[in-house]
Amino acid sequence: MSSTLPVSATGHGHFEASAVWQSVPLIPRNTVLSLLHGYRATISHTYGDVCKYYPSCSAYAVGAVQQHGALKGAVMAAARIARCHPWAEGGIDDVPLHKNFRYELTPWGFVVPGPLRKD
Repeated sequence: MSSTLPVSATGHGHFEASAVWQSVPLIPRNTVLSLLHGYRATISHTYGDVCKYYPSCSAYAVGAVQQHGALKGAVMAAARIARCHPWAEGGIDDVPLHKNFRYELTPWGFVVPGPLRKD
């Protein structure tokens, strides 16, 4: 498991070769997640534990991108960062879950297609 991610941002999903075409729309989301993982593994550690909110802004960004995609997740993360200022009260501020989230998370926090449903 990735030590840079909160447990809520990881799962037990894995990439299936048979789902390669279902994975194509997830490329932008997973690209942004790669950048966030790099930030959390390097730059984030230099700041220490200074965030007024839980989860931290970078952990919030990971969850937002996982749940809502690259574009909407980035907008949500930017709004969260804008709320984080010296006069902010802080506290618990979880990412709202996407009501139709149909993917799985890997142990490294990447998003992969969920199991194929047989209707």
